[in-house]
Amino acid sequence: MGGRPKVVLAMAAALTPDLFGAEERARLAAVAEVLDAEPLARFDDERAARLLPQAEVLLTGWGSPRVDEALLGRAPRLRAIVHAAGTVKGHVDPACYARVRVSSAAAANAVPVAEFTVAAILLAGKRAFRLSRRYRELRGFRLWWNEVPPLGNYRKVVGVVGASRIGRLVIERLRAFELELLVHDPFLGSAEARELGAELAPLDDLLRRSDVVTLHAPSLPETRHLLDARRLALLRDGAVLVNTARGVLVDGEALLAELRSGRIDAVVESDVNILDVAACAVIVEAAGGRFTDLEGQPLTLASTSVLATNGRLHGPVLKAIHE
Repeated sequence: MGGRPKVVLAMAAALTPDLFGAEERARLAAVAEVLDAEPLARFDDERAARLLPQAEVLLTGWGSPRVDEALLGRAPRLRAIVHAAGTVKGHVDPACYARVRVSSAAAANAVPVAEFTVAAILLAGKRAFRLSRRYRELRGFRLWWNEVPPLGNYRKVVGVVGASRIGRLVIERLRAFELELLVHDPFLGSAEARELGAELAPLDDLLRRSDVVTLHAPSLPETRHLLDARRLALLRDGAVLVNTARGVLVDGEALLAELRSGRIDAVVESDVNILDVAACAVIVEAAGGRFTDLEGQPLTLASTSVLATNGRLHGPVLKAIHE
């Protein structure tokens, strides 16, 4: 790409002012020609017909229309799709990979998610979430260890479901603590698991043995309700389920029943059905990174590369677009 590449934005317009502030827009404009400050919300209207033939870089974000081979036919000069968030599975057709370079912020975003997960695991082991709610209810001192399942993390067993980018970072960080680590991943061998610092275990065995189970599997048809009623019942009494991945990995109704029974605790993504369940802490899109989490992270160019983070463009992003 010679000179200043021509960039077209594609994302939900309502999110653009927050994700692309004045500073980021100015930095982008210094190295690239943004053909229209208003992002495309669809690829089949008159404005898209005018902009796409000129586009060399498609800068996408949440709410982007789907990019497929038909779109590439309408954008003959397109060389790269740069996604300012994590996964591109929802909006980039796999056929596009052979024709243009596709990049996302998944590698950068994995770091704050892993950090959040480790914090959640350690706090959950201390029953911090349940005790916080209990203290609000009682508003007085108690012998707190009598109010909840056993407290503490020393020599507890943590089961990591999915040796994904985030799952591996979680294992790496948990090795600093006196914990026994299990991992389940159908594509991971025993030797590689040992290199990570964990013991490879079948999923059902991992669920039976773990004090804390943390989910890091991808959202696929095969992983929908990976933890169903049968598998949730395998969790030992007092276990904690942490899910900073996708809610669809867990059968919500089955989880709700387990939480209402008080048999297990959970730290999961936002779900209004469990807001009033004492055994559950609800996270609201807090695990993923924002600009302040990721500005200092290096750019890695691989099959996917870190070019932007939730719409916030940092230095290496601009350099990569320019080149």
